[in-house]
Amino acid sequence: MATSVKPSSDSATETVEEPTIGRLVADASRDLSALVQHEIALAKAEMRFSVKAGVLGSLLFLVAGFLGILIIIMLSFAFAYFLTMTGLHPAWAFLIVAGAYLLLAGLLVVVGVNRIKKIKAPEATIETAKQIPAALKGQRPGRDLA
Repeated sequence: MATSVKPSSDSATETVEEPTIGRLVADASRDLSALVQHEIALAKAEMRFSVKAGVLGSLLFLVAGFLGILIIIMLSFAFAYFLTMTGLHPAWAFLIVAGAYLLLAGLLVVVGVNRIKKIKAPEATIETAKQIPAALKGQRPGRDLA
């Protein structure tokens, strides 16, 4: 007669392990670390794409700006030569064009100085920033500590 041996139900023979707090923390830490690493890799890939697009766009703007400067120079010569067609000596025609640019540059300087004089400190932001320490301490803004 064959006898069958039944495993006992005590915890010594069972192999089901309950995860410990340390094991759970280690697993969570490993998973969080992997998640952060993957997010960083994704951010790097997106930034690489954005930087390439930004550099290409900037280069195109630089080329367009350079061509714009060349166009201004060519139009300046053309305007000076049109003035010579009126009978002016070429030297006077080119001086008139240079004088027009001098007036334009002076006007731009005056406008720029006036705009710079309008710059003021961000007073509202400074005032609210001064209230942050009190708010972090749980006090109402504007209340004295005394």
